[in-house]
Amino acid sequence: MTVDRAVLMLAGFMVLVSLALGLYVSPYWHFLTAFVGLNLMQASVTGFCPAALIFKRLGCKPGVAFE
Repeated sequence: MTVDRAVLMLAGFMVLVSLALGLYVSPYWHFLTAFVGLNLMQASVTGFCPAALIFKRLGCKPGVAFE
């Protein structure tokens, strides 16, 4: 799996988890959804993503977006 795909999978997973937690636990969990979205927007503009650095260290292959 490439770093790009791992980052997208993590972001999608976090959005789904935070939406479920927001629905069943507390609506404040929706702030996590907003944070994930803002982080994706920031990464698309700057090319910097903390999750990409972690996946690189874990041994994922470099991708196109996060080399």
